[in-house]
Amino acid sequence: MKILAEALILVFFSIFLGSEHRICQAFSSNYNARTKCLIEPKTAQDGGGIIANPDFTHGMEGWAVYGQGAMKEQMSRNGNRFIVAYNRTQSLDSISQKVQLGGGLIYSFSAWIQINKGSERVAVVFKIPHTERVIGGRVLARNGCWSLLKGGIFANFTSHADILFESNDTSTEIWVDSVSLQQFTLEQWRAQQDKKIDKERKSKVRFKVTYGNGTAVDSATVSIKQTRSEFPFGCGMNFHIIDSTDYQNWFASRFKYTTFTNQMKWYSNEPKQGQENYTVADTMVKFAQQNGISIRGHNILWDDPKYQPEWVKNLTSDELRKAAAKRVDSVVSRYAGQLIAWDVMNENLHFSFFEDKLGKNASSRYFKRAYELDPKTTMFLNEFNTIEYSNDEDVDPISYMKKLSVILSNPGNQGILAGIGLEGHFGVGQPNLAYMRSVLDILSSTGLPIWLTEVDVVKEPNQAEYLEQILREGYCHHAVEGIIMFAGPATAGFNATTLVDKDFKNTPSGDVVDKLIDEWRTKPTETKADGEGYFEMSLFHGDYNITIKNPVTNCSTTLSYRVTKGTTCIHIIA
Repeated sequence: MKILAEALILVFFSIFLGSEHRICQAFSSNYNARTKCLIEPKTAQDGGGIIANPDFTHGMEGWAVYGQGAMKEQMSRNGNRFIVAYNRTQSLDSISQKVQLGGGLIYSFSAWIQINKGSERVAVVFKIPHTERVIGGRVLARNGCWSLLKGGIFANFTSHADILFESNDTSTEIWVDSVSLQQFTLEQWRAQQDKKIDKERKSKVRFKVTYGNGTAVDSATVSIKQTRSEFPFGCGMNFHIIDSTDYQNWFASRFKYTTFTNQMKWYSNEPKQGQENYTVADTMVKFAQQNGISIRGHNILWDDPKYQPEWVKNLTSDELRKAAAKRVDSVVSRYAGQLIAWDVMNENLHFSFFEDKLGKNASSRYFKRAYELDPKTTMFLNEFNTIEYSNDEDVDPISYMKKLSVILSNPGNQGILAGIGLEGHFGVGQPNLAYMRSVLDILSSTGLPIWLTEVDVVKEPNQAEYLEQILREGYCHHAVEGIIMFAGPATAGFNATTLVDKDFKNTPSGDVVDKLIDEWRTKPTETKADGEGYFEMSLFHGDYNITIKNPVTNCSTTLSYRVTKGTTCIHIIA
């Protein structure tokens, strides 16, 4: 049995630049977003699941060398056994174990990793015959302490697979311990999600109904109606809503949160240099405000060269600096105080249009200026493929946190209300829910709010089923504070994930969304207090109207309450 860690080492996030390692403070001191590792690893989760000899209690039994190199058993001063892959010449040279994967099953992976020097990415790889290798997850491993590598895979096949570890620096020894691979059916995973939803999104509340003098109201009739959910679950909106009453009614009857898909982007607001036009965006803002719909601002700047206004693409560096500064001041000042969020830099890990022309601190400067203009609004770094696709190393959680740490460590940025924006554009096939969960777990260590900002699923036969799985996975995670889908009516051009057809009749995906909206709120309920004025209910977090009918006078009183994660009891004075 492993010796549990006696001390927790807090190590500032390490950034690897070329051949140099340097330590920089991750984010700002306000967020205390430091990565953690342990002097001794914890035991393998769930006893290792289907992994043989997961804690290396029996030496190297069940494990083999993959590729070139060698492996050896090693022991810590506290008597903990682990395996070392060394003399490596290729990135995939490591230890491995062959496992049998069953089609249609979710596999959740974890292992404790350390290296012999500095800090380096280490990935778990599933090598499957006749198919592309699949990255199951990555961790920034260090010398001197153990870090938890989490991830997983969905098996859309029945086959054996080699589990191995990858590090690009072949001079690095990979130390491995407490390996676990747990298998779940989709039904078991769903049961897990439901359990987490009950824990994170609901509270068991004990009510007491009394008169003003403290005497219990015996057998009072109590009606409870939820008026607003605490969790923001919304939908993208585009300009078609301005002239479509059907679109307006459909949207306002379902959603209280939105993101304009295009109408706040630079190419929409200033298609010709010096000719700003916010007419469409202003009209959409007015509609949202009239219907109590909160808006995420999307986006101030987009780092993809392809999506700059045409006139911007050929500006000199000096001209671009002035134009971009004007753009930031214009759009942020115009909507300051009216939005709940800004996507300050869009897709800033995949692309670097502004950094290439204006210097590596360009993003940091735009975050600072946006914050100065609108200091009460949360500022997001928005990116795709972080939760959708495990093989995209450019935007994995390590890369994401590195980029955000650079932005928030810039002078003057320490006080910014920052957020993590994960777009969530899922492609064909079963989503890798185990990987998605591991990414959310890793990013949650920052303490920053996480939003799924543009969730959609490509058109395919199982689209509705996959959309439901993704939405449930986001909703059940404690660190996710909001979800916006980029979906909507066919008449508004939502061709990937269409929720209603041209007659505003639900598609299968629309049925899923309506089902979840209904499921994630407390149904209107009537109950009676007991002889001492008590009753108990499990309620989704949000705002409620509670009506108490006095059994003696038949008079009713309606009061408003808010139920949050910390709510355990409510005293009602009739």
